[in-house]
Amino acid sequence: MKEKLIDLFEYTNHFNKEVIDAISENITKVDDKTISLINHTLNAQQIWNARVLGEKQFGAWQINPFEDLVEINHQNYLKSIDIIQKFDLDKRTEYQNSGGTKFENSIFEMLFHAINHSTYHRGQINSLLKQNGIKPLLTDYIFYKR
Repeated sequence: MKEKLIDLFEYTNHFNKEVIDAISENITKVDDKTISLINHTLNAQQIWNARVLGEKQFGAWQINPFEDLVEINHQNYLKSIDIIQKFDLDKRTEYQNSGGTKFENSIFEMLFHAINHSTYHRGQINSLLKQNGIKPLLTDYIFYKR
């Protein structure tokens, strides 16, 4: 199971970077919503990693300097892989959401949610790119594996 989860984070890392690159290449055409969504996508993975590791969390909708996004994505990837390799993925962890409500999930569930969440928002970003006259990226997992 750990190998498959690592593969999914490699996929997530790869296409997050591709989306950041596409936005960068078309920065004068993208709208604020696109910038907000790529930041939120990266922030969410950082938040889920931080919940597992007990680290300080980003704001879910904070806007980071654009030039930092590639490094944030890379650090997210490294931390997710480190969690997979060092933690029992069945271990349940208690955390609080941004509203202060307490929840408990397995580390696997938390990490899988981060992957799924990224995929969802990359789809939204692709729709926005298309609306702004930018060719959307093929970010489906199957394209990554081809």
